[in-house]
This record gives sequence, C-alpha cells and structure tokens, in this order.
Amino acid sequence: MIGKTVLMGGLVAVMGASIGTMAAAQGRSTQVCGQRAAIIAQLNTRFGEQVRAIGLAGQTRIVEVFASDETGTWTITITSLDGITCLMATGQNYEALPPTPPGERM
Repeated sequence: MIGKTVLMGGLVAVMGASIGTMAAAQGRSTQVCGQRAAIIAQLNTRFGEQVRAIGLAGQTRIVEVFASDETGTWTITITSLDGITCLMATGQNYEALPPTPPGERM
C-alpha cells in the first residue's frame, strides 16, 4: 500500500513544477495546495481516489472527501472560490460505513 506521506512529498515535488503548487510552512506542518483539477487528477491517478462526500464550509469553501477502496487511502480537501485546492488531511485504511439509523449510536 502506498503511504500518504508519499502523497504529501510527492505532490509537492511532482506537482510543484507542473502546476505551481504552493507549499507554505506553518510551524511544523506544510500545506499542499494547487489548482483543483491538477490535485484531483493526482489523487485519482496516483492513489485511485474518487470523491466520496462533499459539503460547504461557510459560503466560500467546498470540502471534499476522496477515498479509494482499492488502496485504502483517503484525503480531505478544501477548495476556495479562486479554484485553489488544499490538502487538509490524508490517511490510510479507509472504510465506508452505512448510514446509522436515527437514534442508534455508531
């Protein structure tokens, strides 16, 4: 299984030259951002991830969850109005859960 640490480093290195990825150091973390189409293409081709959920964060940002049943990887992205998408979280061992009936605990 491909580790998501490879995604973070790989996206910075591979996409940096091709799409002008912006990586801004914030303390000890690095945020990986780029044009939405390029980020999504990399998630799909490198990890087989497809969008699994989508929602709004306020009125100006879209939050999406991408995942792959095959690789088990997942990524949460946030996209702003200018079309820039940033990776917010990544991980492994993705598992889709059925909806919980009202009143039942997970």
